[in-house]
Amino acid sequence: MPNTAVPSPPQRTDAPTERRRCPDDLWQLGEKAVARARRWADESASEPTPRSAKLLSRILADPDGLTFTTRFVDDVVRPTDLDVAGDALKRLSAGRTDFLPPALAGAMGMGSTASRLAPRTVTAIARRVFREIVGDLVVDATDKGLGPALARLRKGGNRLNVNLLGEAVLGEKEAARRLAEVSRLVTREDVDYVSVKVSAVTGPHNPWGFEEVVAHGVQALLPLYRLARDHGTFLNLDMEDYKDLDLTIAVFTAILDQEDMRGYEAGIVLQAYLPDSLGAMQRLQEWASRRVAAGGSRIKVRIVKGANLSMERVDAEIHGWELTTWPSKQATDTNYKRMLSWAMTPERTRAIRLGVAGQNLFDIAFAYELRAARGVEDSVEFEMLSGMATGLQEVVRRDTGHLLLYVPVVDPHEFDVAISYLVRRLEENAAPENFMSGVFDLAADEAVFDRERDRFLAALADLDPDAPVPEPNRRQDRLAEREAGVPEETGTLEERAHRRFVSEPDSDPALAANRQWARDIAAAISDSTRGMAEVEAGAARLATNAAVDTLVAATAEAAGVWQSLDPAERAAALHRVGDVLAARRAELIEVAGSEAGKTIDQSDPEVSEAIDFCHHYAESSLLLHDSEHMVGARFAPVDVTVVASPWNFPLAIPTGGVAAALAAGSAVILKPAPPARRCAAELVRAFHDAGIPEDLVVLAPLEDGDVSRHLVTHKDVDRVVLTGSYDTARLFRSWKPDMHLLGETSGKNAIIVTPSADPDIAVRDAVYSAFAHAGQKCSASSLLVLVSSAGTSERIARQLVDATASLRVRLPLSLDSQMGPVVVPDDEKAVRGLTTLGSGEHWVLKPRYLGDGLWTPGIRAGVVPGSEFHLTEYFAPVIGIMRVDTLQEAIEAVNAVDYGLTSGLQTLDATELAIWLEGVQAGNLYVNRGITGAIVRRQPFGGWKRSAIGSTTKAGGPSYLLGLGEVEPARGKDKGEPGGPGEQGTSALDPRVASLCDAVSGQLGAADLAELRRAMVADASAWRAGYGANRDVTGLACERNILRYRAVDVVVRAGQGTALADLVRVMAAGVRAGGFISLSVADRLPQPLQNALLAAGVQVAVEDQGAWDARLAELSASGGLGTRVRVIGPREQTSAARWSHASRVTGGSPDIALYTGAVTACPHSELLPFLREQAVAITNHRFGTPLDLAEGLL
Repeated sequence: MPNTAVPSPPQRTDAPTERRRCPDDLWQLGEKAVARARRWADESASEPTPRSAKLLSRILADPDGLTFTTRFVDDVVRPTDLDVAGDALKRLSAGRTDFLPPALAGAMGMGSTASRLAPRTVTAIARRVFREIVGDLVVDATDKGLGPALARLRKGGNRLNVNLLGEAVLGEKEAARRLAEVSRLVTREDVDYVSVKVSAVTGPHNPWGFEEVVAHGVQALLPLYRLARDHGTFLNLDMEDYKDLDLTIAVFTAILDQEDMRGYEAGIVLQAYLPDSLGAMQRLQEWASRRVAAGGSRIKVRIVKGANLSMERVDAEIHGWELTTWPSKQATDTNYKRMLSWAMTPERTRAIRLGVAGQNLFDIAFAYELRAARGVEDSVEFEMLSGMATGLQEVVRRDTGHLLLYVPVVDPHEFDVAISYLVRRLEENAAPENFMSGVFDLAADEAVFDRERDRFLAALADLDPDAPVPEPNRRQDRLAEREAGVPEETGTLEERAHRRFVSEPDSDPALAANRQWARDIAAAISDSTRGMAEVEAGAARLATNAAVDTLVAATAEAAGVWQSLDPAERAAALHRVGDVLAARRAELIEVAGSEAGKTIDQSDPEVSEAIDFCHHYAESSLLLHDSEHMVGARFAPVDVTVVASPWNFPLAIPTGGVAAALAAGSAVILKPAPPARRCAAELVRAFHDAGIPEDLVVLAPLEDGDVSRHLVTHKDVDRVVLTGSYDTARLFRSWKPDMHLLGETSGKNAIIVTPSADPDIAVRDAVYSAFAHAGQKCSASSLLVLVSSAGTSERIARQLVDATASLRVRLPLSLDSQMGPVVVPDDEKAVRGLTTLGSGEHWVLKPRYLGDGLWTPGIRAGVVPGSEFHLTEYFAPVIGIMRVDTLQEAIEAVNAVDYGLTSGLQTLDATELAIWLEGVQAGNLYVNRGITGAIVRRQPFGGWKRSAIGSTTKAGGPSYLLGLGEVEPARGKDKGEPGGPGEQGTSALDPRVASLCDAVSGQLGAADLAELRRAMVADASAWRAGYGANRDVTGLACERNILRYRAVDVVVRAGQGTALADLVRVMAAGVRAGGFISLSVADRLPQPLQNALLAAGVQVAVEDQGAWDARLAELSASGGLGTRVRVIGPREQTSAARWSHASRVTGGSPDIALYTGAVTACPHSELLPFLREQAVAITNHRFGTPLDLAEGLL
């Protein structure tokens, strides 16, 4: 059965055989099943329906019902803070409530009125009413409630499969607690069947360490299985997400292969919505047959359709992987029947007993008829969900003898942990494509019955028992890719240059071939010598300043050749580099692990990012030569760029810097940080092997010292691209104040958690953000700010400590490592962060040094605003906890640091989100997700304040290349077609901008006036298309990724002799951007222009050169962070002259961003000095169900 097969149209019982693939014997059973389903439906009409089921059905029948119900569960029932729940109740009460049952509608009415008097009481009432409505879906797990509930459900002969729900298992203590609770269930006299998941007893793990995790799972679960065996309790191992398919089967078979478990019958689940499941069933069949032949007990396989579709979609979309499931509900239904038909034979049921699990009456009837026809009644039982369609369950039970009911149980004090389960059940009850949406109308409404019958028959018609076993949808095979090497180049130059950008998918550890590929890499890490010879040769070649002089001269000459190539040739070459890097993924991961201590789960995405940089900048480079994009300007490349790359991202960042410089037309000298020189050598080799000339991209593997300083300060180096600390940027500028330095520097990043946040997700994201790569990411969160009751939450505190303490700290050659070494273990600041407490602070979890650069992660509490830990970036695996009373205080604390790189918020309250989005000062914002792992284009990366140096923009964003050269006017060229921007009027402009043009229209020559109008119209067009709009270039459903532009205060200086048209052009861009502008002019302005500027809010001062220089010097010394200064002058004056003078005046202060380029009509080069880019990534779902928290905000 092809996985992409087009489903058959709905079938009637008289469908001709040529239109179906189903053999006659199965089709006849299907016809019998329809008749039985008809009888069951009719009989169910006389069965009593529980009041709660009727109420829930009434709610979900309304178009707004599902949204209301899921929001009520998540916003009112879930929060532990009753004030938060009360506020949510008020919000919900303001909407429609007419579809609610009276009791709940009454509580909602109280929520909008009386709640002002007694909000906690009203919230408690509303919660209690709602729990009664969904109470049959989830059962009370306490001793007081569980016994009576199980007894009631067991009436009539049903058996019960009990599944304990609980908090997310984020660490070993919670895993042990859950295991103890499950063990308690197993030993109860009134429980004989229990379900458990591998993840519930193992906690988070590195998925690349498959064998180690299997061993851990077996070690954790084996005592439970022995306990169950000794108490006569059946254990069922539940299936989870696709990523755990192989893991679950491996743990299950390993446990039952134990000598003392051969006689114990246990069960496992397979999900029919996965094409992989039939093949998995066949492998289990072979294993179980050998087990039975050797005298062992048979096993049971519970066949379900699958309940995690929403999250499978999220997983596929966020990673760019294929969706793991069948493409349609009908295809899933077909596979479900095929699995039943394949397994339900006397020969096969000797080894595997079957559980037919589902709610669809037609499928149950089909399995019932198939069971009888195959003569395997004793080997097949029917399973349904507790609390759903109880009338149907009763009539089915009469024919089948008994049902096995799946019964989720939860402690009422932890009811919020049932949310993801409830959301899935509620969706099933509401979604039109699901059988349960019409279950209460099945008997009375012929149209509903006919709809479900036709769906059943359409799926049955596609059932071809002889079709090939379906292949998995995911085919990624890194082993095969490595063996194949670099693919041959194909296509014309035009095709190779204009490849559509698609994010490079990371490697999928759910696939066996990829896991073997990773194990091969890990085995090579300890003895790896990659890059060593190149580093030694490069260091020897560049031992003196004279050698550096020779190198710079040679690369400058190579730049001329590179610049002479057609832009398409350069773009195609960069695309080719991306292809070579993709083919070398394994080698790059190996050297990153060997030299820089990166675990595979950290370095694999970094390789993807490096590949993305090549393709993105290749595409972006073509825009530099597009006259429509550049509007009256041309891009002039520089000759030599030095890329000074860091050791913490030894693959992606150097690749991005080199690729960007090449894309901008420059030659590149790569000077990596000493701890990452081998990685850089491998990258340079990849560039050369892709066809980039060896003298165009050169490795300079220098130790820090005089020769290194000579390189970065060389008079013929035009740009230095630095990724490192702010202190390094300041050092570079102290050596050479007029250095053209573009820097992405430090970050002291925080995550704010409000009381409305999901505590488990907040902790999960905080731990990953703080400790991935041992906290050595510039984007890492080293501060957790807990607001109000979140700061006193026992659950947050317990989960945080448990999750952190449970991290496996190992070297990268251990595939189960979750945290690798500190790369520079003797770094003074890092060691201080790991060992020395500030006043009033205490260790909640004290770091310990294990040797080989390995530190266990640390948590310190008692961090207060203004303390050293609050304000200092440590680059180490340590996080500090700060507690504040309000969200506003939290924002103020986050903004108080000198940096503004990344920042996170955990909340499910849109009002809180709006406040934070408006107030927080950082370049990359993340909501309800981790704050590391920016993806090229999706989350272009770069910060504010001291996190960004110079006139730079976001790496991986739309404008980065502009800073790597000069934008020069192309007056008299590219005027465009008649009616184009140059000839349009200003009637559609922002009135403030139009007034500037009007103020000088009588004083400008025709050419200048036309160019000014052209520029203003171009600005307006660019504003509508990008700068004034919130753009999401990804279009993902599960995550919103918005690039927006925020106005920034700018000081503008117009020196003596500045053309009036140029001054007005720059001010038009600034006024359009909307920030505060302080304008210093050497020449007094015409009064109409002065008036127009004042009306636009511009502050104007007339200053001679001496006064301006004094003010600029004062600005640079004032400690203002990220101050922007736009300097313009007469047209005959060069940008370099303005740059040199202003740099001397400021002393090269990295806190001042100077923009001295020539004035052009190009909106990009003129608007950007007045705007700060901000990338906002917001998780847009709850457990796969859409939730647009930022609706109306972005």
